Amino acid sequence: MHYRSVIAIIAGYFFTAHVFAADLMQTYMEALANDPQYASARAALMAGQEKSTQGLSRLLPNLNASGSYGRNDLENLDYTENKYTIALTQPIFNWANFQNYANSKLEVSISEAQFAQAQQDLMMRVAQAYFDVLTAQDVLTFAQSQKAAVAQQLELARRSFEVGTVTITDTHEAEARYNLAESDEIAALNDLEVRRTALEQIIGHPPGLLDPLKKGVQLSAPEPNIMTSWVSSAENQNYQVVQYRLSREMARRNIEINKAGHYPTVDLVASYNHTDHDQYLIDTNNGVQSFNTSKMVGVQWNIPIFSGFGVTSRVRESVALEDKARSDLEASRRSAAQLARQSYLGVNSGLSQVKALEAAERASLSSLESNKLGYEVGVRINIDVLNAEQQVFMTRRDLTQARNNTIINGLRLKQAAGTLNEDDLKRVNMLLQK
Repeated sequence: MHYRSVIAIIAGYFFTAHVFAADLMQTYMEALANDPQYASARAALMAGQEKSTQGLSRLLPNLNASGSYGRNDLENLDYTENKYTIALTQPIFNWANFQNYANSKLEVSISEAQFAQAQQDLMMRVAQAYFDVLTAQDVLTFAQSQKAAVAQQLELARRSFEVGTVTITDTHEAEARYNLAESDEIAALNDLEVRRTALEQIIGHPPGLLDPLKKGVQLSAPEPNIMTSWVSSAENQNYQVVQYRLSREMARRNIEINKAGHYPTVDLVASYNHTDHDQYLIDTNNGVQSFNTSKMVGVQWNIPIFSGFGVTSRVRESVALEDKARSDLEASRRSAAQLARQSYLGVNSGLSQVKALEAAERASLSSLESNKLGYEVGVRINIDVLNAEQQVFMTRRDLTQARNNTIINGLRLKQAAGTLNEDDLKRVNMLLQK
């Protein structure tokens, strides 16, 4: 089978595999149910929420029961002992445990911030993959249209050569341009398959038809359209910044935990002990039974005196780690601010680029019509028409890429500011043609 037929079959499969098209929100809902990265983040959140309970357990009573049973067979004596103990310990003062409980609540907050970041990351991955597929579909459509137009021009050049109105050069130029158009179509088809596979990794199955953008859709500027506002939000609300801020607070508390190695501890202790003794004389068949019970309630204290400089070393280590956490926090703030600036500029420059390319598309279409007419009357040559068709293809390709990139940059700007949510996806979804 000729490879052109294979391309046609594959392309037909891509666009007819599913009867109903899916929009962005439907694709996002499928990702919520099937994306393994999001599932991993959800499990990590559930695990992280247990940290608070574990930290609190160090401040609550500790109740233990223990016991033993033993039997000794001597020459004339059978001796058994059965004893058990119930012990209760309630911390009264333990500075390390108090700080550990505070840290455990911070760990819960960190896990919640990580999950929120994972949610935003999923939104961005879905939107990026969705619009990558739309872009690849448009590029393929434009490439097929260009190939069809070049094929018509090639046929016209051949007929004109047969009647002697043009030279063989026009035919060769058209053939070369047709081969290039065919190459563009193959590359566009391969790129579409790659983009669809990337979306499949997120939603767990091959995607069907996707709703495209509405014709002539109008994109809006960021609100507020002030860069400093977005940068300020990114420096304070970005979820990665939030995580590093909480990590710095944990590092500060770790200093107190390690200093507590020098502090005394006080516990309330209580115990109940019971022991049964049973002695049996084998020769006389006489036995003696006895039992002993004791109860104790008191206070137990412990004062560390010397630990081989280990506590001092751990304090120095935690101070250095607190300095590291402070530097990591500053780095995350700068990174979030830079991402906000890049995304803000990307949206605004994208809007200008879309406007310019829309005008360029109209101009390139007019130029194509003028060159076709000039070729028919003999004032233009074949290469002029081919160049005009190539310009139309490139302009349309650049326009669809600029429009989709502007939408993605708008979402990325909100992600950098820490405000991206499902309502933002819904607003983008309203730009799609149902």
